[in-house]
Amino acid sequence: MEPNVLLEALIEEAGVSRAGLASHVNRAGLTRGLGLRYEHTAVSRWLKGQRPRGQVPDLICEVLAGRLGRPVGLDDIGMGAFAASGTETGAEGAALSGFVERATALWRSDEQHRPGLAAVPAVTGTSAVMPVWEWENPPEDVDVSRPGPVRVSETDIAMLKAARDHYEQMYRKAGGVATRSRIVRFLDAEAAPLLRGGYSDALGRGLHRATAGLVAVAGICAYDSDAHGLAQRYFHQALRLAKSSGDRGLGGYVIALLVTQSLFLGEHRRSIA
Repeated sequence: MEPNVLLEALIEEAGVSRAGLASHVNRAGLTRGLGLRYEHTAVSRWLKGQRPRGQVPDLICEVLAGRLGRPVGLDDIGMGAFAASGTETGAEGAALSGFVERATALWRSDEQHRPGLAAVPAVTGTSAVMPVWEWENPPEDVDVSRPGPVRVSETDIAMLKAARDHYEQMYRKAGGVATRSRIVRFLDAEAAPLLRGGYSDALGRGLHRATAGLVAVAGICAYDSDAHGLAQRYFHQALRLAKSSGDRGLGGYVIALLVTQSLFLGEHRRSIA
């Protein structure tokens, strides 16, 4: 099982303890005629990657939606279809709105050193190559604009590009281990609010291109730190952002990073897929 970083991020955002979430789920179950007796230990198991049975995932969504004041779906809590493979697949996985929430949740969890995250194994088989297939094939992102409280400007995008150059140089001089925590902190503190902000289609594509460059460097640093499952997830994120930006060259660069990693891990069939 892999740690459920999405659920952990939402619990933290909702400001509820593990015991509190269990209690709320129990009460929500009563309205559906369910006699649930969950305690904080059950929530701990969910955070480790266990998926509760029956209607409980829906109840978790209901409780968190009530506290956050916005809809929360199964994909948002890491218990939807995409979670089964651990990567972005299918139409829902490709939807930018859901992708942004999942990507930024990963950055926050990584920045906060969630237990077990760095040790998550790389996915293999179809789950490993599907992001590349989705990058190569339709549908394209017709409009990447997004409403949001923070309005993104050209100055913000220039800042992200400069940061990417800065951290790449740091990586070249000091290595990925020394650079990793710094670039992840920047992604969480600076890039995430912009990606969740408001922007036009044109600005959004520039924002996604600049963010993809940063995320690719974060993946390289994770690779350098022997956190290969995490590195792969960063590379997959960078590839998704490259597609939404419309920059095919950037996407090809990220695919080259994935191929290099596959060869290093001995996944030769994946590297030529």
